Amino acid sequence: MFYRSINISKSQSFFLFGPRGSGKSTLLDHLFKQEEKVVLDLLNFELANELISYPNQLLNRLAPYSGKKPWVIIDEVQRAPQLLDLVHKLIKEKQFKFALTGSSARKLKRGAANLLAGRAFVYNLFPLTVTELQSRFSLDEALMFGTLPEVFSFEKNSDKTKFLKAYAETYLKEEIITEQIVRNLPPFRRFLDIAAQMNTSVINYSNIAKDIHSDPKTVRGYYEILEDTLLGIKLPAYHTSIRKQQKKASKFYLFDTGIVRALAGQVDYDLVPRSFEYGQLFESFVVSELHRRLSYKDKQFKLSYLRVNDDLEIDLILERGKHPPTLIEIKSANKVDERHVKGLLTLGSDFKSSKKYLISKDADKKCFMDVLAYPWIEALDSILNED
Repeated sequence: MFYRSINISKSQSFFLFGPRGSGKSTLLDHLFKQEEKVVLDLLNFELANELISYPNQLLNRLAPYSGKKPWVIIDEVQRAPQLLDLVHKLIKEKQFKFALTGSSARKLKRGAANLLAGRAFVYNLFPLTVTELQSRFSLDEALMFGTLPEVFSFEKNSDKTKFLKAYAETYLKEEIITEQIVRNLPPFRRFLDIAAQMNTSVINYSNIAKDIHSDPKTVRGYYEILEDTLLGIKLPAYHTSIRKQQKKASKFYLFDTGIVRALAGQVDYDLVPRSFEYGQLFESFVVSELHRRLSYKDKQFKLSYLRVNDDLEIDLILERGKHPPTLIEIKSANKVDERHVKGLLTLGSDFKSSKKYLISKDADKKCFMDVLAYPWIEALDSILNED
């Protein structure tokens, strides 16, 4: 069991969303004592079928526990969104508090569920962070196999590989259509392979549409599915105007480097340091790590990137309220020099009072003009502690 950084309040009912295998059930199992909870797992086919067909059975199942067990945990609630009306009623009558888990709110919203009209908090859980793994963390292992909790239950790399392949095939490609998120599976399968190959790259909807024999609107919808199901984050192009920002192409980062490699057909092979793949995975890992830890801090933030041309780019721009923006360049190099901060120095002059970081594998702290070149772990800690 890993200690998770997410801070869940038990003062009110809540949703806990996260990709399958991110540890939602394990987290709740440790958050609540046995004597204070009733657990309904909708991955149980018979139970799910009963409650989908006869939602009022929820009241009958909970009646014996009224006044005895204050918390009801419903796992994978998106499988029976019609239950939320009854959940809302029970919360309003103060009969129970609910902890509701699911892969995302997408199906709940599409099913006209109201997410309990503000009567429940919303939390997102992600794969493990560096701080959660502590001594069990290894950068190269994280880049090769990702940080889904179950990966760490295997000792052999071959078993980790088999797990990631199964996850990519069974969950991403099969269960998404089972949940009726995607009705036509073949184009979506092809899309996932391409999305993995283009991880960290600027999205070109038209080119991807041609590759999967579909249309740009469908591809855009597929990316929205990945984002809504917490299987990745979209990084918009920076602009002071939101309207203009939306017109520029975004980047996309899949939620776990191990899944990226499984979908791209690379997980069977060793990861070669200083290769193009290594650099992409390192950038993806750093962006995901920062996004996860910022999310757990429960403060508003916005991530974007800025590209003028192929030679001038800022990998990541972090904005938080009235704070000056933080500009970040990410390099997987073991040694960095002035060449690696060209984009930050050239484009960064337009950002008044901004802090600038070069994040890399270089173990030495350096300074290039006003750019702080820090080892990646120290850089992340410094950025996150700026509050």
